[in-house]
Order: sequence, then C-alpha cells, then structure tokens
Amino acid sequence: MTKIAAPARQLDAFDRAILRIVQRDNRTPQRKIAEAVNLSTAAVQRRIAAMEAAGIIAANVAIVDPAALSLAITSIVEVLLRDERADTVDAAKSLFRSTPEVQQCFYVTGGVSFMLVIITPDMRAYETLTRRLFAENDLVASYRSLIALDRVKAGTEIVIP
Repeated sequence: MTKIAAPARQLDAFDRAILRIVQRDNRTPQRKIAEAVNLSTAAVQRRIAAMEAAGIIAANVAIVDPAALSLAITSIVEVLLRDERADTVDAAKSLFRSTPEVQQCFYVTGGVSFMLVIITPDMRAYETLTRRLFAENDLVASYRSLIALDRVKAGTEIVIP
C-alpha cells in the first residue's frame, strides 16, 4: 500500500507570529507568547505542538559559540566531486552528514558540487580532517578551503513573511 503524504500545514498569521518569537528564543514562556500574539496559552501550546509534529519546527536546540570552546578554525570549503552520478553524490552526502565537524553542507550548482562549513579546534585537526574527507577520498576531484578571519554573523533565524 502506497502511503500518501499529508498536505503541508498551512500557517496563519498567529503561527507566523509564534514562529518569529520562538526562533529568537525558544525558551520564551508560552504565556508571554500568548500575550504577544493575542491567543490563550493553551492555543499557543497546541499550535507549537502541531508545528513540531508537522516538521515546521525542526528542533529546539542551544546554539554554542565555537570560540567559547576554543574551536578556532572555521572554514568554508568548495568540493568538486569526480562525477555527479547519483551513487557518488549520495555517498558524499552520507559522509558529510556523518562528520561532526561539518556544521553545514549544501549540494549546489555553479561549478562545484558541495559547499561545507567546517569548524575545528586548530589547523592540525583541520588538516587531518581534510585529508580524510577530501585529499584521500576517491569521490572528490578537488576542493578549496576558505578560512574565516572573523565570524561576522552566524544565525539560524529565517525571515518569516
């Protein structure tokens, strides 16, 4: 039996207002959210639960400052695969997804295959990682590292229309 995907939850103005608040601080008490959006606390709780169930709210996490943990090297890496066959791309996605130092990974167009954001404690750790992920990896044709000099902005908040 084929499972039919449920239609996406339609967000109304209340949902959008709630999302604007919780993506800035998901520890905001629901009573304060309720006051801000003119709903009852119970309605806010139901809406948040529904958005979590629908996958609209993907996670509730703490954002850690890498500098506070002496994670000094942030690198943006362009990766060009040897080919774009599905099995090659899928293997690369799996490898990058399973590597904790890879903070973000995007499969892209425009002359490279992937763009990665990698955070490591120092250059020695970064070199070891790049050897394993890129230099000694038969899936990778080439890569280029751009080392960040300053973390000007790093966020997770999206604009909610």
